Amino acid sequence: MNTPLLEVKNLKKYFKTPNGMLHAVDDVSFTLERGSTLGLVGESGCGKSTTGRAILCLTEPTSGQIIFDGQHLMKLSPSELRRQRQDMQIIFQDPYSSLDPRFTVAQAIEEPFRIHKLIMDKRERHKKVLALMDTVGLARRLINSYPHELDGGRRQRIGIARALALGPRFIVCDEPVSALDVSIQAQILNLMKQLQRELGLTYLFITHDLSVVRHFSDDIAVMYLGRMVEKAPTEALFAHPLHPYTKALLSAIPIPDIDRRTERILLKGELSSPIEPAKICRFSNRCGECIDLCKEEEPLMHEVSPGHFVSCFRASGY
Repeated sequence: MNTPLLEVKNLKKYFKTPNGMLHAVDDVSFTLERGSTLGLVGESGCGKSTTGRAILCLTEPTSGQIIFDGQHLMKLSPSELRRQRQDMQIIFQDPYSSLDPRFTVAQAIEEPFRIHKLIMDKRERHKKVLALMDTVGLARRLINSYPHELDGGRRQRIGIARALALGPRFIVCDEPVSALDVSIQAQILNLMKQLQRELGLTYLFITHDLSVVRHFSDDIAVMYLGRMVEKAPTEALFAHPLHPYTKALLSAIPIPDIDRRTERILLKGELSSPIEPAKICRFSNRCGECIDLCKEEEPLMHEVSPGHFVSCFRASGY
């Protein structure tokens, strides 16, 4: 039996504030199989981007375990982690701010080689840059262009080329298409799926757009205020959502068919504070299905059907 490429166990990331510890990521656990895509969704501020950065140790986790291909990343020395990062890369949300405006396309793409001191010969680096530009569909004539001279789609192709430069197996995609026009989004998503098939890549795809993640991910995990509340195979999640928050998110997806209107679930009530949160259901203040137990205990993730996990007392039959 093949072991998962990535195992995340009880991952926590807290930030100190004047009012206490902010629980940005709180006890998140999941596994990611080789060559697959896990979509991580939730509203702004739920902790999904912090989760991705903590997995790569770009943000130092507070506690937990991150096991990548058998290596416990949090136990590695800085030099060992630096070498391991060649296998783990990230595509950032904003393709403009993630690029140095003083670097040309060639300089931006070859930067990983210089940092990791992998290809020292300039001609070899130039050949590799051209090959990467071809791979991501970036015209060679743009090799000496600067980011401000390019549109968002071309800038994001540079970001993808940089992420691919070191031959990684795992890539965190932090809302890679949210800043792009809809037509460009489709091009970038198709490119990423093609690269996954050709290179055997494994993705953690972070987004707030469920309509996008449905067609891109094998499994979907839903986060709310730092906690993972539901995780399931994509079609199972859309066909049988169990958590009230997941149901509300799915009801907000626009359907371009007037004969298939669905009733929108409007969330009311105050958002719970992520600073020193009480040990109760964090969604209880906004939940239309809340019961007394939700205000007394914190529900834990459990498997209700093969591969379908949920953190909800109502889904457990209480």
